[in-house]
Amino acid sequence: MELMEKLRILSDSAKYDVACTSSGVDRKGNGQSIGSCSASGICHAFSADGRCISLLKVLLTNVCSYDCGYCINRRSNDLPRASFTPEELAELTIEFYRRNYIEGLFLSSAVLRNADYTMEQMICALELLRYKHGFRGYIHAKTIPGASPLLIEKMGLLADRLSVNIELPSEKSLQMLAPDKAKTAILRPMKQIAVTTSQNKKELAVYRNAPKFAPAGQSTQMIVGATPETDNQIIRLTEGLYKTYSLKRVFYSAYIPVSQDSRLPSLDTPPPLLREHRLYQADWLMRFYHFSANEILDEDTPNLSPYVDPKCNWAIHHLEQFPIDVNKADYATLLRVPGIGPKSAKRILVARRSGALDLQGLKRIGVVLKRAQHFIECKGFHCGALQNRHHIAQALLDSAAFSVGNEQLSMFAAPEIGQLAGQGMPLQQAAKEVQEEAVKCLVKSM
Repeated sequence: MELMEKLRILSDSAKYDVACTSSGVDRKGNGQSIGSCSASGICHAFSADGRCISLLKVLLTNVCSYDCGYCINRRSNDLPRASFTPEELAELTIEFYRRNYIEGLFLSSAVLRNADYTMEQMICALELLRYKHGFRGYIHAKTIPGASPLLIEKMGLLADRLSVNIELPSEKSLQMLAPDKAKTAILRPMKQIAVTTSQNKKELAVYRNAPKFAPAGQSTQMIVGATPETDNQIIRLTEGLYKTYSLKRVFYSAYIPVSQDSRLPSLDTPPPLLREHRLYQADWLMRFYHFSANEILDEDTPNLSPYVDPKCNWAIHHLEQFPIDVNKADYATLLRVPGIGPKSAKRILVARRSGALDLQGLKRIGVVLKRAQHFIECKGFHCGALQNRHHIAQALLDSAAFSVGNEQLSMFAAPEIGQLAGQGMPLQQAAKEVQEEAVKCLVKSM
């Protein structure tokens, strides 16, 4: 098979692996090797279908010995198969780099023969890149669950970031859809990477020239919508992964039906893109806004609202904590206000040293007043301590997801609008009816 045909097949097979990461590691050129790596991120690579992505994202092989129901590369699926040799993959990567097509490599693989054999082939390709070609660019490698700890350690010394895909949110779902995989086989390498990374940081503090183990940390990926777990289960699992395994990122991938299977949603089921979007928003609340999973959702409210983002949803359920005086509140309290993020909160702390802030000052700083105005007070403005919840919910929902004048509907607009419009209802009337129902849902849940 021609090399470019292999590339077409294996880059297309890799499109379900999420890889929207910055590099997170600095490695300067040394005048002898090729390439460098910047912590601020990497850019301008292209996938088989023309999308601009950060890395050459490719599989070593899509020939798989596993039969996971949700996977396009499952053993029982009838599709073109291909495999790179380590030499082919290394040559391809370095030639693409020299032509300035890419600045790094994202390498994953199906399970060829067994986990150890697959990892050995991936390591061989990375060794050729690092040692034969002297490549110092960014490499993100997916480790294979069940592989030997020695192989994981060896890969960590070659790659900048490692990831072990947890795939599904519960062990029950994993047993149902991926009987060849086990929860322990996924969590064990996660633990090993976390422990080894921690030990490596201590070694580097003593001897700065010690070899670096996965300096950009580790991440994982979770499929959303293939199984019946609630958002509450997913974000609690995510919180546990961050705390236990020191993950840099948890990626969420909306399930796209790829094969007919009675255990999975039917082929005409649309991917839950809005749900994926809301989970990323909840994830950011935990990582950057100091929210706990328990504050975002609980057993009585198991799923994220499709109508407002998780932070707004939390705020209208906790109006007793508002309004916040932006000229007096500390950093942690400011982060709780919808429309105020980490950057704008820090700017507020600096700017108010020179005098009390008003609405125009907050706007210049970058505060999103469309949301924040319902929860704050500042110089010359008070939102009203006894605002009606119904009024606030109505105002928050009066956003792009429901405005249908001369603008195209948002990708994340309430899907009910399109459904009603498809039944013959005028678009503006459909948006109005869905908005009124959304307000009722939000107020009723309080």
